[in-house]
Formats: sequence, C-alpha cells, structure tokens
Amino acid sequence: MKLTVETTVSAPITQVWSAYTTPEDIKQWNAASDDWHTTASAVDLREGGAFSSRMEAKDGSMGFDFAGIYTKIVPQALIEYSFGDRTAQVEFIDGPDGVKVRVAFDPETTFPVEHQRQGWQAILDNFARYVEKNKP
Repeated sequence: MKLTVETTVSAPITQVWSAYTTPEDIKQWNAASDDWHTTASAVDLREGGAFSSRMEAKDGSMGFDFAGIYTKIVPQALIEYSFGDRTAQVEFIDGPDGVKVRVAFDPETTFPVEHQRQGWQAILDNFARYVEKNKP
C-alpha cells in the first residue's frame, strides 16, 4: 500500500522542477518542522543516479540520511526512485491553477502510517511555500 501526499504550487513548471531537483533549493525546503533542517544535499538527476539529503534536528540531538537511486526520470513530469527496500514516485502535473506535485511512497514499519503521511505532507507544504515565495 502506497501513501500519497500532494500540493499545488502556483509557479511555472520549470521553476517547480528546478526547486525539487537542485541541492541548494532542497536544503531550503526539505524539513517537516521548523526545528529540523537539511544540512547537505546531493543530486545526480539521471536514471541510475544517486541522491542524498542529510536531515538534522537544529539542536543537534539527532539526524539521518535520506538517500536512494533514481529509477525513472521524465523531465518536468515524473521522478521515480528507490530508497532501501522502498520506492516512491513524484508526479508533476501542470494545470491552470499551477503545478500539482503528487508523491506516492511505500511506508516504513517503524512509525505509524498517519505520522509518516503527516511528515511527508509537511515537507511538501514547505516545498510549495518556498517555491511560491521565491517566484521571479
């Protein structure tokens, strides 16, 4: 069973795609709450390419790496990746109200499903706010 979160970003598809796939941008939006941040990000945006983000509590109490391999890339439309034994799909759907970004992912077994959905949704909401705030 995949979990799905989504948001609509009021910005051009080129800007939405770039902000989702550029390490310096990722470091600005990739956090589920204000007390966490992403301290490092790397992206090799090609099928078979690797990505990683280092997420840490701002107080230094904990952190983890989120990393995986891209399995399918359709520019400005789709990113699929594997991370550990899980997979995720990110769709970019350009429409009259902006770009719908939909993320479907395999949940893990440590934390409750609703907790995971809320965390991934919070990150996606941060992404939308960041892109909209930084529109040209």
